[in-house]
Amino acid sequence: MNNSGLYFDLAITYKGAPFRDNDVHDVLKRSGINPSEGSRGREWFNIELKTAIAAIEAVKEGKKSLGTTYVTESINKIMFRPEQEEAIKSTLELIKNGKEKMLWNAKMRFGKTVSALELIRRAEFKKTLIITHRPVVSDGWFEDFYKIFIDSNYGFGSKVRGETIEVLHSMKNPFIYFASMQDLRGSSLIGGEFHKNDLIFETPWDCVIIDEAHEGNKTDLAKNVHKHIKRAFTLALSGTPFNIFEDYEEEEDIYTWDYVMEQKAKYEWEANNFGDSNPYASLPKLSIFTFQLDKEFSGQKYIDVEDKAFNFREFFRTYGNDDPHLSRRGKFIHEKDVLKFLDLISHKGQYENNKTNFPFSTDYYRDNLKNTLWLVPGVPEARALSELMKNHEIFGNFEIVNVAGSGDNNAENIDALEKVKKAIGDDPENAYTITITCGKLTTGVSVPAWTGVLMLSNTSSPSTYLQTAFRVQTPANIGGKSKN
Repeated sequence: MNNSGLYFDLAITYKGAPFRDNDVHDVLKRSGINPSEGSRGREWFNIELKTAIAAIEAVKEGKKSLGTTYVTESINKIMFRPEQEEAIKSTLELIKNGKEKMLWNAKMRFGKTVSALELIRRAEFKKTLIITHRPVVSDGWFEDFYKIFIDSNYGFGSKVRGETIEVLHSMKNPFIYFASMQDLRGSSLIGGEFHKNDLIFETPWDCVIIDEAHEGNKTDLAKNVHKHIKRAFTLALSGTPFNIFEDYEEEEDIYTWDYVMEQKAKYEWEANNFGDSNPYASLPKLSIFTFQLDKEFSGQKYIDVEDKAFNFREFFRTYGNDDPHLSRRGKFIHEKDVLKFLDLISHKGQYENNKTNFPFSTDYYRDNLKNTLWLVPGVPEARALSELMKNHEIFGNFEIVNVAGSGDNNAENIDALEKVKKAIGDDPENAYTITITCGKLTTGVSVPAWTGVLMLSNTSSPSTYLQTAFRVQTPANIGGKSKN
């Protein structure tokens, strides 16, 4: 190393094997450090010299990430709220009494990830496996791991972040490994088509955490996966566990914390804890508004026959790819009405005293809804709406991010979140984005910049409705203003 900050070293591991710059890049990426954007973005990282040296050293030692040393330098220790402490302590008591499973029925934005990681730390579990049907939530687990295990010898790994499971086993230290249910289902050991994940099924786990437990765990394939994973204790996490309550017979096996409890604690804090800072102050109030559309779009074609509700699937129906008219394939059948709807929610219109409550109808509303999530019935509808909005007088000023896709694999979900993060950037105060989805990013994902959700899809599932609605309750400070 010289005064210009250059560093020279032999590209040879301590076992004598050569390595390349790509190996160093992989260590940085698996540690959450992404390449700088630009024409040579794949090759350049905006990091300090000591971080680069640490990455080189990690490759030499056969590691796949930097660990906690360089990731946690600016992270403050988490202070847990009373209900989080209660969840952790009651679970530790159950484990002490020999119980084998517990459910945290805790509202979205409870902090289940950090609380579960704190449980692992206090219980001193040596080997913990996290399983989810939503691989995109791996970002949250990865980031929160370093908030809990500061200056510890715990390791973290997954297919794309942290260490590989082989490296974690070889290091002989306690570790946490993140795996997706989709990937585990394909393993040959349980009848899948691919020879993989043998070490996961061979490991005796101290604890298995099932994240978003209401999703994808009741199928025969999922049950087969769980049957073949050896574990001493199982913790299920869900904000909407309506379909798994029956799996927990004893009242003490379920810890519950809902939105009403949270908001009650928020508004009663000062009276009960005068002089102490309110730990709930950053948790926004969730307001739900219903807009009546049948008056604006009269007639029976948009009224659902069974429940008499507005039928969004018919309203947003598109021409199929087999339509004889090539020019209208993929476009809305009721395009004029969809355009009328976009105009309705974004203009003041002919109202008494020019008053309107439609979400994008005034500058004030648009300033408070700069980054929102829109749920639509399906992929064709999302694509058609995206194209229509790009040429709209008001919505053409927003960056439309269409994350609706036909699959549900790891890459597609992770790519969807990255698309949204890139569109919003580091300055949400000056970003104007609308994310259109038909299911992706509606569970387990935190996008702090989102301040509103538009439900433009009929759903009979309370889980889908609540999970999607609570995407906006992630605490954030945007332009000096806290979401409240």
